[in-house]
Amino acid sequence: MIKCIATDMDGTLLTATQEITPENREAILKAKEQGVEVVVATGRSYQEARFVVEEAGLKLPMICVNGAEVRSEAGEVVASNPLEKAKARQAALRLVENGVYFEVYTNKGTFTEDEDKAVSIIADIFSTANPEVPIEQIAAAAEERMHKGLITKIDQYDQLFKDDQYEIYKLLAFSLDDAKLGAARSGLKEIAGLAVSSSGRENIEITSLDAQKGIALEKFVQSRGISLEETMALGDNFNDVSMLEKVGKPVAMGNAAEEIKVICGEVTLTNEESGVGKAIMSVLAD
Repeated sequence: MIKCIATDMDGTLLTATQEITPENREAILKAKEQGVEVVVATGRSYQEARFVVEEAGLKLPMICVNGAEVRSEAGEVVASNPLEKAKARQAALRLVENGVYFEVYTNKGTFTEDEDKAVSIIADIFSTANPEVPIEQIAAAAEERMHKGLITKIDQYDQLFKDDQYEIYKLLAFSLDDAKLGAARSGLKEIAGLAVSSSGRENIEITSLDAQKGIALEKFVQSRGISLEETMALGDNFNDVSMLEKVGKPVAMGNAAEEIKVICGEVTLTNEESGVGKAIMSVLAD
């Protein structure tokens, strides 16, 4: 019997226009009514994840920034696994050397040095991944990050690395240039103690080795007296692998990378077809 459901957000719980469908929402509410724990496990910051979840009228505990931060349903920080500042600075240097744009996720929000790129690159990537969605809708969703204060402009990232009030949770790098991303990945491999993954072919996610969805999810279920065997996880990309490999019921989205489908064995509908809701309802009916 499934007692906990963990769901990724982008490409999984959310549509291309960054919304939770009514079908997904109703399935989550029904699961909670039946006493099933539902937790979001995302590469997003808490601020970005909360915005979308609350907009759908939901309150859920969250594993954020790939496991770098865990929040209770009330939004309290219950655990954090930041990057060492020296390693974060080294990783940032590798990205700069290879001409790759990146954002810095911290305990005090997400920061960019370039507002225009923060919008244009995200819009390009969303559009490439979801060609069927009008570019106007995608651009509006990308711009909303800035307008809602979900990402903040800063003059230099070095301010974050030097100031002790900031914990560095993740560096999220984007590029549509495969050669630049490949060179950056090679450089990052030279830095010990980093977890390097991705949530799409156009990005690199850099966190502490302890900040992985699978590690955070294991601690989460243990704290609630639930086993991993009694847990279902849903995901679509490589930063989901650490949790998909640990749970008793891993489910890949219909839009997931083929490698993810192989790992899971079980495949639901796509994120545009409320695949999360379908998978939840199937286990509630068991």
